[in-house]
Amino acid sequence: MKNVTFESNNQTLAGNLYLPDDYQQGTKLPGVIVTGAWTTVKEQMPATYAEEMADRGYAVLTFDFRNWGKSEGNERQLENPTNKTEDIIAAANYLTTLPEVDASRIAGLGICASAGYMVDAAVQSDEIQAIALVAPWLHNQEIVNQVYGGEESVQKLIETSRQAEAKYETTGKLSLIPAASTTDENALMYQAPYYTEENRGMIPEYVNEFNLAS
Repeated sequence: MKNVTFESNNQTLAGNLYLPDDYQQGTKLPGVIVTGAWTTVKEQMPATYAEEMADRGYAVLTFDFRNWGKSEGNERQLENPTNKTEDIIAAANYLTTLPEVDASRIAGLGICASAGYMVDAAVQSDEIQAIALVAPWLHNQEIVNQVYGGEESVQKLIETSRQAEAKYETTGKLSLIPAASTTDENALMYQAPYYTEENRGMIPEYVNEFNLAS
């Protein structure tokens, strides 16, 4: 695995490129972009899938979305579907420039929330030829209302987001809450496995915060 960087919307994104252990210089491999669930960084579940895909003969790119991990962005920990979709497209464009990658054979693997972002990116990008989705969080208004307690609760969440966004625009201050917790009921994900387990998602690279402007 080697560290790489590429640009998306004039911001530098940090990525990791995985190649098979027996990779031979000059060989062009099919490329795969792997993206993780909301609030995650590239060293979490994306790395697990990337290592497996590289073992199977692919050149695999994981990366931190803007405002997350080691990538640039001032509005940290912001879950923005439009931005994340743009970043996936930028990742696909970057893969086409690498000598290790067959530019005509690029696929995307989206996990959980980023499954939807991956679908949107594939629709918009001519570079992404195929996609696979793992535990996809694909939703419409009806599903959102069911998951988040009904239409009134959803509207309250939207209003909270707008207030946090207005606060950032006027003061430059972020409105942050814990992303995951086993003790704080106000966390985005209360009693959530994976994110709160040190041998899985609670790794040093993970900043356990969520921006309410999301």
